[in-house]
Amino acid sequence: MHQTTFAPAPDRSTAPNAAPDAHRRAFVSAMGAAAALGTIGWADPAAAQGGTEPLTRPIPKSGERLPVIGLGSWITFNVGKDPAALRNVTEVMRAFFAAGGRMIDSSPMYGSSQPAIGQALAALGQPKALFSAEKVWMGDVARGAAQMEATRAFWGVPRIDLMQVHNLVSWEAHLPRLFDMKAAGRLRFVGITTSHGRRHDEIERIMKSQPIDFLQISYSLADREIEQRILPLAAERKIAVIVNRPFREGALLDTLKGKRLPGWAAELGCEHWAQAALKFAVSHPAVTCAIPATSQLAHLQQNMAAARGPMPDAALRERMARDVAALIG
Repeated sequence: MHQTTFAPAPDRSTAPNAAPDAHRRAFVSAMGAAAALGTIGWADPAAAQGGTEPLTRPIPKSGERLPVIGLGSWITFNVGKDPAALRNVTEVMRAFFAAGGRMIDSSPMYGSSQPAIGQALAALGQPKALFSAEKVWMGDVARGAAQMEATRAFWGVPRIDLMQVHNLVSWEAHLPRLFDMKAAGRLRFVGITTSHGRRHDEIERIMKSQPIDFLQISYSLADREIEQRILPLAAERKIAVIVNRPFREGALLDTLKGKRLPGWAAELGCEHWAQAALKFAVSHPAVTCAIPATSQLAHLQQNMAAARGPMPDAALRERMARDVAALIG
C-alpha cells in the first residue's frame, strides 16, 4: 500500500438463461473492449489523453465522482506525537488536496494515523474536498459504535463518508448497524475490506447478499486474481472498488527498482514504476480508485501524476502485466 517510505517517527443481476460464469466472461470481454476505447467511467474521455485535472470515476450507486488516486495511511501516518512527523503528515495532505485528491483512508488499527489525519485536517481548515474512508475493527460488536464515534472525533468531521468493516471482522453483526446509520444520515456509504488476497470466496458471498456500496481489496500488476470473478461481480452489483496494496506494500517497487521502464511507459507519461503500477490498477473498468500510502512529498506527487494523462487500454494492460512478470520472475 505504500512505497517503502515511512514517517520519520519511530513510534510508530445476471442475463436471463445465462450462467453466472458465462455472464461474467462476457462482461469482462465487453468491458475490456469498452476500456480500449477509453469510454468507461472517465470524467471526460478527452481528459484521459492528457488533461491537467485528475481523472475521476463515479461511485456506481450515487454517481458522485472520485479522483482515481486517493491516499492511504497505513504505517506512513502512524507517527505518534512527534512534532516534525506530524507537520510532515500535514504537508503531504496539503499537497494531496492541492493535486485534486479527495479520498483519505484510515483505520483504528493504524496506530496514531487517525489523530494525525485529524490534526492535519484542522491545520488545513477542514478541506471541503475531503472524502473520508474509515473502518470499524472490533470483534465485540457492542463496542463498535464507540469505536466509530472515536474515529469521527479524531477526524473532526460531522460524519464519516464511508465506513467499512475492516477485514470482515464480525461483518454479520456490523453491517446491519452500518446500514441503519446510513439510513439515518450518520454516514454516507457502507463497505467491506480485505487485503493480501485473503477470503475472496467470503467476499463474493457478501457482495451477492448484502447491499454494500464499496469493496476495498488488494490488486496490482502482480496480483490479478480478482479480475476473474470479484471485479466483474462488483460492476454487476454496482459496488465501487478501492484498490489497496497497489505496490504490494512496496515490495513490487523494490523488485523493480533499477529496472528500465519499458517503451509503453512513455506512451502513458510514466516516469516512475509507481505511476505505471497505479495506472494499471485504476484503468480496470471496475476500479474506482487506488489508495497508495506515503509519507514523502516526492512520492505523493508521483502517485498523483498517475491520475493524469493517457490510460492503458485492455491490450496494453496485458502487455504491461507480461512485461512486469518477466522482470520480477
